[in-house]
Amino acid sequence: MIVLALDTATPAVTAGIVRVEDLAVLAERVTVDPRAHAERLTPNALAALADAGLTMADLDAVVVGCGPGPFTGLRAGMATAAAYGHALGVPVRGVCSLDAVGVRTTGEVLVVTDARRREVYWARYRDGVRVAGPHVNAPGDVDPGPARAVAGSREHAAPFGLPLSGPVHPTPAGLVAAVPDWSSPPAPLVALYLRRPDAKPLEARR
Repeated sequence: MIVLALDTATPAVTAGIVRVEDLAVLAERVTVDPRAHAERLTPNALAALADAGLTMADLDAVVVGCGPGPFTGLRAGMATAAAYGHALGVPVRGVCSLDAVGVRTTGEVLVVTDARRREVYWARYRDGVRVAGPHVNAPGDVDPGPARAVAGSREHAAPFGLPLSGPVHPTPAGLVAAVPDWSSPPAPLVALYLRRPDAKPLEARR
């Protein structure tokens, strides 16, 4: 099974082509630019397909990271994934973007990504299985629990004083590995914002 894996939950705009059976990454394109999710995602996806010698018609499914992440970035990734799935007639599966980092770790690991506002999105994993989170907190309010290493954003991992382990951002193989059951029907895509939107209806502000 050949899958297009997409993620826009972090500053990395990620698109990759992955073979499900062995999690082999046939090609990937990653652009690190927090302001270019919408602009770079489709070009990255098309470039990854070209690098793998494939076309959209060769895809059997799409996997997309659903956050936690910023509203604009998640909207770009999830809308693109849904559009591809609809146009191609293939299933679209959403996964937690933190899982795409933590699922391939071993031991007790804390995964953190940038939530802005001096906060982090975080979750804890035991041998690749999420045991706490996802949550959003200031770093000082995060309980690392029994974690012996930290993965994800290197800048935001520094305050925890733990050894670095695992990828910096969600990877195509990690996104595909985070799908819990390929035999079950895909659930509706639901964004993990973890915050209420900043914008409020006019009546709510009166």
